[in-house]
Amino acid sequence: MTEPSLSRKCLAEFIGTYALVFSGTGAVVANQMNGSVTHVGVSLVFGLVVFALIAAFGDVSGAHLNPAVTIAFVVAKRFAAAAALPYIAAQCLGAIAASATLKALFVESGNLGATIPSGTNLQSWVYEFLLTAGLMYVVLSVSSGAKEKGITAGLAIGAVVGLEALFAGPVCGASMNPARSLGPALMADKLSTLWIYLTAPVLGAVAAVPTCRFIRGQE
Repeated sequence: MTEPSLSRKCLAEFIGTYALVFSGTGAVVANQMNGSVTHVGVSLVFGLVVFALIAAFGDVSGAHLNPAVTIAFVVAKRFAAAAALPYIAAQCLGAIAASATLKALFVESGNLGATIPSGTNLQSWVYEFLLTAGLMYVVLSVSSGAKEKGITAGLAIGAVVGLEALFAGPVCGASMNPARSLGPALMADKLSTLWIYLTAPVLGAVAAVPTCRFIRGQE
């Protein structure tokens, strides 16, 4: 297979992140309307959509779908720094477009699935740092270079996303993804704690790189 161009990779990241945010936060919105999805259901949606998107886009763009993952791949020297900004822009635009779609469909939906701390800001920051560090360790362990692809990668990464959403969602929202938090925050005007979800996941993902390298070796 010919290596896809950067424009095709960025389009895959845009569509993939759109699907992730539309499905995941759409489940949150639906649950807020009548409670039929449940917290467990929302967690499953996030895990399953990540699994599906890795299968769909993993061999094209690597299915990062997350600025924190892209930045960590750059730090790990698995991904070209010059391509990072276009990837991150595509991911953020995809998330914003998904939240704009949900806002148009559900005018009275409130926070549009925004990630908001249920306790203190520090508590949520630490949670997001640790959650993303754990997620990124798994991503580094099962990916090929900077590409998350194959059944093993999809199952492992999707399972981690679903698991962490299950136990940490009620505390911090379990974002682990700056783009996932950016879209709803902008569209619902919930910006006061957005800094938590922009900084903690990035630093957590970067922290996973030396940890993974030490445990698993240079490769």
